[in-house]
Amino acid sequence: MNPIETLVRNFQDLVAQVPEIVQPLIVMLAGAIPFIEGEGASPIGVLGRIHPIVAGIAAASGNFLCVVAVVLFSSRVRTTAVARRARRAETPAEPKPESKGRQRFRRYLVRFGVPGASLLGPLAIPTQFTSAMLVASGTPRGWVLLWQAVGIVVWTTVTTTLSWGMLTALLA
Repeated sequence: MNPIETLVRNFQDLVAQVPEIVQPLIVMLAGAIPFIEGEGASPIGVLGRIHPIVAGIAAASGNFLCVVAVVLFSSRVRTTAVARRARRAETPAEPKPESKGRQRFRRYLVRFGVPGASLLGPLAIPTQFTSAMLVASGTPRGWVLLWQAVGIVVWTTVTTTLSWGMLTALLA
């Protein structure tokens, strides 16, 4: 047995010590962590011998629930900030110039739209960050949640399928 097979088998033995009902919950929690997300949590579940469909659903659910929390919080913060800015606008003040990062984000948002940002965003930054930036830019939260859900399902499905295929080939 090669070292990689040994490592995989040891990880599977470790996961087998956790009650079967708790295993998907652990994958779900991993999916809620930025930079791991659904596309990182589902391969962990598959590697631990959780059924690929269960691992994928648990990982995507954890990722999406975290995104929902971020969108709701960001939306509330944006509403408060816009209201405060409107009150301050009653007294004339010099507006601040937009930062280079915000200008770049706006260009990409105009170029690719919310669907593009949601589908391509996970290649660069976590979905939680993307969704917060989309809400902060004024995109309706329902639209953000819809496209984040689509992106999460697509990327989690891809990584679940790839990891299941690679694990099957490795242990065959």
